[in-house]
Amino acid sequence: MDATSLGPHISRRFNEDLEKLRTHVLQMGGLVEKQMSDAVVALVEGNGGLADEVSRNDHRVNAMEVSIDEECSRILATRSPAASDLRLIVAIIKTITDLERIGDEAEKVGYIAARLAVMERPTDRYREIKNLGRLVHQMLHAALDSFARLDADAALKIVQDDRVIDEEYEAIQRQCITFMMEDPRTITRSIEVLWVSRALERIGDHAKNICEYVVYMVHGKDIRHTAHDALTRQVMGEDLR
Repeated sequence: MDATSLGPHISRRFNEDLEKLRTHVLQMGGLVEKQMSDAVVALVEGNGGLADEVSRNDHRVNAMEVSIDEECSRILATRSPAASDLRLIVAIIKTITDLERIGDEAEKVGYIAARLAVMERPTDRYREIKNLGRLVHQMLHAALDSFARLDADAALKIVQDDRVIDEEYEAIQRQCITFMMEDPRTITRSIEVLWVSRALERIGDHAKNICEYVVYMVHGKDIRHTAHDALTRQVMGEDLR
């Protein structure tokens, strides 16, 4: 399987089915990416209307997951795909599950943003959440791009980037605990910030999962639970060739 093509098949219709399937996954990815971005903007800007919109749109993500899952089942039943085609279908089924969960996490952020919108915003305007949200959005966008291009090398590098997200999340945790200890009046807001940062960290985990599926699609290798040193060797091309 090359970087952008799914490869030729005897049936032109089969080619079209697979390309359409991949396109639908990317459309779903674009929707959850926008959900996640809008949720962070709603929180940082105190935009309750945008926060409510994020929460209301979650049903669209759910509907897309069901539709794509049904299409995968149809292809499995009628085409009996093998080798790289079967890996593609399996990876897509897993990917849409992670995308749906990203939508759920964005919905959580939207709910919290709506609650915080009626409270006085802190002077730093949730700078820590804005920064974490930017990092997670970049990671999610890059993960979807690697899926679109079937770029396993890029996907492996993105998997390693998840450590940056984890470190930022841990820093926010320490900061919130310090605020609550120093001033009990900040407890309510700090707990909400902790929930938001946890949701964003989980989105980063799901983006990482998508990248692992890309490697599986391209190379047939399952890199889940692989140690950092082994991943480094894979990025350098020592294990996946």
